[in-house]
Amino acid sequence: MTDSLTSDAEVVALRTRLQAASWRHVVVLTGAGISVASGLPTYRGPGGLWTRPDLEEVPDAGLLARDVSRVWSLFGPLREQVRTAAPNAAHLALARWEGRCGGSFTLLTQNVDGLHSRAGSREVVELHGSLRRTRCTNARCTLAPFEDSAAHMRAPVCPTCGEPLRPDITLFDEPLPVDAEWKAKHALRECDLFLAVGTSGTVSPASNFVRGAKYAGARTLLVNLTPMRPRHPDFDVELLGHAEHILPLLLGEG
Repeated sequence: MTDSLTSDAEVVALRTRLQAASWRHVVVLTGAGISVASGLPTYRGPGGLWTRPDLEEVPDAGLLARDVSRVWSLFGPLREQVRTAAPNAAHLALARWEGRCGGSFTLLTQNVDGLHSRAGSREVVELHGSLRRTRCTNARCTLAPFEDSAAHMRAPVCPTCGEPLRPDITLFDEPLPVDAEWKAKHALRECDLFLAVGTSGTVSPASNFVRGAKYAGARTLLVNLTPMRPRHPDFDVELLGHAEHILPLLLGEG
């Protein structure tokens, strides 16, 4: 059964217990909720990108094949928000925790905002790519993904092959990048402490990560603003509140 913690005193007590243990392989999974305090929207929460009543098309592989410029028009405004956003206290707390961690540390993120790297995290696996990069739609093109913060409202043309360019992100119905999926699976096989932050835990394959960590024998924690419904049986503890408040407290900075 998952225990729910809501008070600062309970979080501090959990911190004391965690600090008394020696964790060799820490894995953190983050979702859109961790970046809300940086001014970025969630995907499925109230006011989320994919729950807007005016959203007529979901940015999936089919839309990319039909109309690359439409994909850009959906993500162009978000790219501008990402460009001006700054890491918040939750991102910074995780980066400092990684620096103090005595064993291996892997940060898996479903976010495409690049804020973990900007906060100083080193071992970041971007499961869904980065909105701060652009790549070619032609899989055979030799152009490597490149840094690009322009909020294109229609598809730019690849300078190498002439095909349309696209954001370097994973759309619905697209597989995860092979190297990102391999790193995630490898980290979870050895995990002894798993912390999920700001994620609904409903998007595959990330929805299976806590199950993989639990199978490896890990202690599993969830930090989220609202309770997960239905509760996930593989989480040991659920800490309810804003990530930018809870993480500094949980990780020894509050």
